[in-house]
Amino acid sequence: MSKVAIVTDSTAYIPPDLIEQYHISVAPLVLIWGDETYEDGVDIQPDEFYTRLEGAKVMPSTSQATPKTFHKIYSDLLEQDYEILAILIASPLSGTVVSAVQVQAEMPEAPIEIVDSYNTAMALGFQVLQAAKAAEEGANLAECKEIAERAREHTGVIFAVDTLEFLHRGGRIGGASRYLGTALNIKPILEVRDGRIEAIEKVRTRKKSFIRLLELVGERIDGREPVRLATLHANSPQDAQELLDMAKNKFNPVETIFSEVSPVIGTHVGPGTVGLAYCAGM
Repeated sequence: MSKVAIVTDSTAYIPPDLIEQYHISVAPLVLIWGDETYEDGVDIQPDEFYTRLEGAKVMPSTSQATPKTFHKIYSDLLEQDYEILAILIASPLSGTVVSAVQVQAEMPEAPIEIVDSYNTAMALGFQVLQAAKAAEEGANLAECKEIAERAREHTGVIFAVDTLEFLHRGGRIGGASRYLGTALNIKPILEVRDGRIEAIEKVRTRKKSFIRLLELVGERIDGREPVRLATLHANSPQDAQELLDMAKNKFNPVETIFSEVSPVIGTHVGPGTVGLAYCAGM
């Protein structure tokens, strides 16, 4: 019986112990800072990134995971007789899916399937984990792909940013553009919807943003169980822990994950971003 290997990218923020437990391969996106190039989460970690960002005169930019990266991952797994399911960051947010598909086309006989998660952070991560658990239990490639696609309909992420400056500068602002130029104490609440970052509303304080964020997550969960939750934060661990504690009390999740935003996504959302990803009903 063929074995199924799961591949994702560095924006999923799946904790290292779960990456190891389910033998998940991770394709790093790329951070470009002046003349230097880094592999996301490999050559540069969040702590170093945010420290450097504070005093930076030149702002970083980002690029998709490369075809070369996917070629190596695919080749290594195929040599071990794996079939491959790649579940990746939303195509409107990154060209990573394009890189993955390009290499897939160069290996037409290889058992490779690709799923566009239409999301990122642990909203992507939960899709990956559902498929990885199925693979571990012996599901075949088609079954794992079907589970990932079903999980896509049950997952999401809602987050509050300190400023829209970083999303605007990186061209990822989507429907949140209408909040540009609002007062500094306004905290926009955003959501990844159909692969794009869209504005939900704006609130006046950090605390109110957490309360409203939880209400919105509750609306998306809509009573479905079981509930899995994960924080995401950009250099705001205390805020993220507070939000996670509030979420545990409200939703009684069967699984919680504390994760931080990697340098590539941190480049776009900016320091101080805190959010909650969910998977409900699977």
